[in-house]
Amino acid sequence: MTLKRLSAAALAGLTAVTSATPIAAQPRVVDGAPTTDACAALGFASTPPRQTGPRLLGGIQPSRAYAPGPPPPPPPAIAAPVGKSAPSIPPLPVPPVSSRVEELVVTSSRRLAGPAIQQDTERYPNATANPIRQVATDPVSTFSVDVDTAAYANVRRFLNEGALPPTDAVRVEELINYFDYGYAPPKDRATPFSSYVALAPSPWSSQRQILHIGIQGFDLPKGEQPPLNLVFLIDTSGSMASDDRLPLAQRSLSLLIDQLRPQDRVAMVAYAGSAGAVLAPTDGRQKLKMRCALNALQSGGSTAGGQGLNLAYALAKQNFDPKAVNRVILVTDGDFNVGVADPAKLKDVVAQRRKDGVYLSVFGFGRGNYNDTMMQALAQNGNGTAAYVDSLQEARKLFREDFSRSMFPIADDVKIQVEFNPAQVSEYRLIGYETRMLAREDFNNDQVDAGEVGAGASVTALYEITPVGATPSADPLRYGKAPARAASPTGELAFLKIRYKAPGGRTSKLIERPITRADAAPSLAAAPEPTRWAVAVAGFGQKLKQDPRVSDSFGWGDVVSLAQTARGADPYGERAEFVQLVRAAADVRASGDGR
Repeated sequence: MTLKRLSAAALAGLTAVTSATPIAAQPRVVDGAPTTDACAALGFASTPPRQTGPRLLGGIQPSRAYAPGPPPPPPPAIAAPVGKSAPSIPPLPVPPVSSRVEELVVTSSRRLAGPAIQQDTERYPNATANPIRQVATDPVSTFSVDVDTAAYANVRRFLNEGALPPTDAVRVEELINYFDYGYAPPKDRATPFSSYVALAPSPWSSQRQILHIGIQGFDLPKGEQPPLNLVFLIDTSGSMASDDRLPLAQRSLSLLIDQLRPQDRVAMVAYAGSAGAVLAPTDGRQKLKMRCALNALQSGGSTAGGQGLNLAYALAKQNFDPKAVNRVILVTDGDFNVGVADPAKLKDVVAQRRKDGVYLSVFGFGRGNYNDTMMQALAQNGNGTAAYVDSLQEARKLFREDFSRSMFPIADDVKIQVEFNPAQVSEYRLIGYETRMLAREDFNNDQVDAGEVGAGASVTALYEITPVGATPSADPLRYGKAPARAASPTGELAFLKIRYKAPGGRTSKLIERPITRADAAPSLAAAPEPTRWAVAVAGFGQKLKQDPRVSDSFGWGDVVSLAQTARGADPYGERAEFVQLVRAAADVRASGDGR
């Protein structure tokens, strides 16, 4: 079935004719370079070269005002999967332009040299660091897992530009979880997680210890990976014009297309002043058609992100395959400024849509107006993950090396709960995970949403604990009665519980194990390599956040020294890069130019 030609000023000159031919009718994979002639043969008209304006310091374009284009015609008719009626998508009017919501937290105020550069308006969640808690009165810690890595790539972007990141941009758990720790895998799919525990002295507090908890997910063999039913939701607004935004997003998604199999399907939606479907569900044998649709996109207009989300979810639902992974992949700078733009309202939208069984992956691009608050609201409430793409190298990691982790979920609503033994531990604090904390009773409540974990992914969490007998952070109560010491097995410091659901499941399952003195190392130098590396990354993140719980005596050089002892094999050079980032942070701090 041939689709009608789509022409919309909001999509800046895109014209395409697409089709959804059944897989059985495709004799071979059709792929290659999306040249003008090759794309024209598939019905994609060439577009004029993109005008980005003069290049300025840091690769950032001058801020411009973009007027919304006229409303697009109705989206093209979309061929229905075999056995289903064709979905009907009504015309989408252009909503009125509204001012940006004031509820977003603006935490960055850097200025760049050069003419016509406006103040940065990057937005980050304003999360207060986890407090030190007393085990006698609050022995249980509960949180949702976080496999996102957006904060690490964003921090790297700031440091590579010669600036320290805003403290709210640093989510320590995402720095820690950027790395692979080589945990032992689970034995089989029936129990999809194995656990790792280690205890070592804290390098920044002489009387405290670091409890390292890791869980490793089962990695699906390629023959067992289900089909993918994807909707690319692509921001083509005027704010996406610079090279680090739409052009980088197009190259990144092309890397994802490389990984597709014949049984996988992709549809595309683009949004600017309004939203429209630009590629019908297309099977994995038609990769050239997907690349032509991507390359035809041009930036221009305002940002109707909420409208785009609704259309992408509508396409995902109408083409839903219960045997596939149904996922919307959003690429944007998050700068929504038309229609629904409040993160709280969009959070409700994606929370409702996740009940339909559609996952959400959010990939952030750009700088200067990057809206991390929006990214987190969408990812955390839409059964999703969030990443930030600062370079093509990061895109290769996400869409090539980590493809299985990004695309194929092995568990939903994964929660961790740790109960500390007051006979052994007097205080604790969880390092990071401030935006992922749960109430104690949420752990057993299967209605409470939590994080998704992909095939072969791992999750790492660190606690700083104060052993009984060490000097506590707070004085004992003058009038309080000393708490009774609970009886427990000898040497048991804490008890670890992991709760998860199978993908699409409604009832959770439980994994549990004790944490004992047998898991302790006599010194940090004697701790396992994964623990030394995780502690180095945690120290780096806390110093970037200027956390007062980290002693000034623990300097940038100490982070480097500790990391150098744990670099391991490092096949992709990620740990070597981390060491250079620590040195860059030290240089910026010493020069006083970080803010």
